[in-house]
Amino acid sequence: MAEQGYLRHVHKCNPVVTERFIPWLIGNQVVGWLRPWLVEKLKERPDVFRVADDQVQLVEQLDNFDDRSNALAEVVDQLAKAQLITPPMGEFYPVTPTGRKEACCIMDRAAAAYFGVRAFGQHLNGYVRKSDGLYMWLGRRARDRLIFPGALDNMVAGGLPWDVSLEDNLSKECAEEAGLPESVARQAVPVGLVSYNRVAERGYRPDILYCYDLELSSGFEPQNTDGEVESFMLLPVEEVARLVRETDEFKLNCNLVIIDFLLRHGYIDPQDEEYLELAIGLRRPLGAGLTLTA
Repeated sequence: MAEQGYLRHVHKCNPVVTERFIPWLIGNQVVGWLRPWLVEKLKERPDVFRVADDQVQLVEQLDNFDDRSNALAEVVDQLAKAQLITPPMGEFYPVTPTGRKEACCIMDRAAAAYFGVRAFGQHLNGYVRKSDGLYMWLGRRARDRLIFPGALDNMVAGGLPWDVSLEDNLSKECAEEAGLPESVARQAVPVGLVSYNRVAERGYRPDILYCYDLELSSGFEPQNTDGEVESFMLLPVEEVARLVRETDEFKLNCNLVIIDFLLRHGYIDPQDEEYLELAIGLRRPLGAGLTLTA
């Protein structure tokens, strides 16, 4: 039987870090965190990385966006050919100490987690207002998904590549995952973000998810077009809350997006014993739990 309560999902996305991660810097700014095995491999590329006992730095000679990006692409290809990381996807994420606009360079999405790079995504809560309350559309992930196959998911959720605006990427994801026309997708309301620091199989995940609410008509039914979703279901928000509270059926980070929805719409109120820690815990400082000498 699964543990119960909302707060456990926040803890699972922000575990106590018990293993060593070495900071990776560009200039004097930390842009990622590396496992020791990867640091050892990066010693083989002194033209790209300067490796010390307590940190890894991109060499100063790589002093502009394109040169850094090209050098990292070579390293990623080399690591992938050696079967040390998953093959490149041809989709690029910003390498940044802060926001997307402050990116120092870009890196293939497949390598981002190995390098502990901050990743950005977008998750959309699609809901319907009925006479007896709010209902929420959920997706069931396809069984062939590499990550969390068959798990429940938000109606629309996806990564946010470097070279696409938030508005355009959300419209694309809405069309691919739920068959939403652009005119409807553009009505989605940005409602904030959740952030977390997860230790995963590939590496350290300091992730940010931009969250959106979209009220849909009662006659709308999502249709997946890219094969990532097996099926959709429309459930009362109270039942969605129960699934989050009492089961582990959702893809891990989707729990945080739904908890945020429940807080904002009053389904979890300040009288709940978990309320304060939930409200604070959904927006963890990125890199929390790690130190420069970890």
